[in-house]
Order: sequence, then C-alpha cells, then structure tokens
Amino acid sequence: MRAGKLQSRIQIERHAVLVDDYGNTRESWLKVLTCKAEIKDATTTEFLTGPGEMDNRKAVFLIRYPLVVQITTADRLVMDGKAYNIVGLAEIGRRRGLELRVVAA
Repeated sequence: MRAGKLQSRIQIERHAVLVDDYGNTRESWLKVLTCKAEIKDATTTEFLTGPGEMDNRKAVFLIRYPLVVQITTADRLVMDGKAYNIVGLAEIGRRRGLELRVVAA
C-alpha cells in the first residue's frame, strides 16, 4: 500500500446510546478513528445502472490496518460529510491494510 494513494481523509464512527444526567437517552454516532484512505469504485456495473440508482453508490476504501480499534460492519464511514454503511471488511496481507466495502447511507 503506497502512502501517496491515501489521499482522502475519512472517519469511522460507531453507534452509541448516550445517557444524560437526568436519565434521558439519545442515539448518536461517536468518532472512533480518523485516517487517510484510497478510494476505488466497487464495480464497473455501477456506470451501467439507471440514473435512479446513483444514490446507492458502492465504493471500496483502502486504509492502513488500524491497531487501536476493531472496525466492524456495525460502524459507518464518513467522508466529506457523507455517511457510508460498511457492508464488508477484508484484511490485506498480515495486518498491512484493510479493505472497507461500503454503500451510501
């Protein structure tokens, strides 16, 4: 994995339920990791679909393997204010990198 290709800054967020001093609960997304990533389109068939399906854009993000946090499909990825649901994970090499398959939320 070449550092020059990791040009996009992303955040990994985890869903959490927060409780205030009065016992009220609210759901929120907490940032657990900020890193740089390389973006790849998932498939070339995305370009052949109809214009109504562009909101369900699929992509693949490649990041260096995070040693401080375990990423799961329950987390989400945010880039430039747009959220993506993580639908698949694949380790690259022996903890060298991580491939995140996502769809737009």
